[in-house]
Amino acid sequence: MTENLKRLSDQGVSIWLDDISRERLRTGNLEQLVKERHVVGVTSNPTIFSKALSKGSAYDDQVRDLTVRGVDVEEAARAITTYDIRWGCDVLRPVYDRTEGKDGRVSLEVDPRLARDTERTVAEARALWWLVDRPNLFIKIPATREGLPAISQALSEGISVNVTLIFSLARYGEVIDAFFEGLERARANGRDLSSIASVASFFVSRVDTEIDKRLDKIGSPEATALRSKAGVANARLAYALYEEKFGTDRWTALKNAGARAQRPLWASTGVKDPNLPDTLYVDELIAPNTVNTMPEATLDAAADHAEVRGNTVQGAYDEAREHMNALEQVGVDYDDVVRVLEDEGVEKFATSWNELLGSIAGELKDKGR
Repeated sequence: MTENLKRLSDQGVSIWLDDISRERLRTGNLEQLVKERHVVGVTSNPTIFSKALSKGSAYDDQVRDLTVRGVDVEEAARAITTYDIRWGCDVLRPVYDRTEGKDGRVSLEVDPRLARDTERTVAEARALWWLVDRPNLFIKIPATREGLPAISQALSEGISVNVTLIFSLARYGEVIDAFFEGLERARANGRDLSSIASVASFFVSRVDTEIDKRLDKIGSPEATALRSKAGVANARLAYALYEEKFGTDRWTALKNAGARAQRPLWASTGVKDPNLPDTLYVDELIAPNTVNTMPEATLDAAADHAEVRGNTVQGAYDEAREHMNALEQVGVDYDDVVRVLEDEGVEKFATSWNELLGSIAGELKDKGR
């Protein structure tokens, strides 16, 4: 069942798991996935942590200690999440060493409630980078307008960044520019560029969910024929933009100074529509130097029946452009779609973070009895 995953890896796709939990770490499950399922990285988000804390007793001892110490909920959240991420980094460290820093990465998100506050996002990124204190850490910073200068600042200080919540091609271009700026400032400060890494998380299935909802509302045969193709088309055009931007003289100068490219990462790759193939966002987004971060159900499905038929991105740019143009012609406003998705993405993660804080507050109260 792992042959498909090996073939996917051989095509230049790094397989990352979109999940982490104390239970997964404690039982050795993550280490097993690294050894047997070609998993070479891990991503996390507030929703993942909220779910992990709500299951089982893996966090009980730490929560009890935090209660004895009398820490507040915010500090407890940092202690709990950074504990898992630090452990995850240690599990992935052999991969990091073997790939010379390309993979073996574990991502931790800044407090999503800060997504519209540049200064506080930078301060939080610094704090988390110091708390985890592992070279294979990624700090996740959302690609909001306010997040862009935070991305540049973090990179300029040598903090490796996973840029999250990217939906639009225009914003992706700005993210790459922010990456370039951060590395240019790091170089000016005398930093070793080879030690700084970044990925750009371009979301896929959420695009289909929002656009399909609008196509269903339009209801015409032309609109119906366009369903469930926008997520892949949008991502393929993002890869075309990646090739364009990383083919410039600006990037060449950074590369010659030792910088490593910011790889595109396909996020939100779990299929939301049960009528679609469950490996759709794996099969159709195979390209060199990319990351596909998968929920475990998608990872299992890919291991079982992914169709790894070579590069499915670089030869499909014209088709992707035609599809996006067709969406506009039937009345789908792309700019509005990506604006809504960004706003919803920030709101959903903030809600999950508040739920996590609520869960921790409840646990602290319970263990304090």
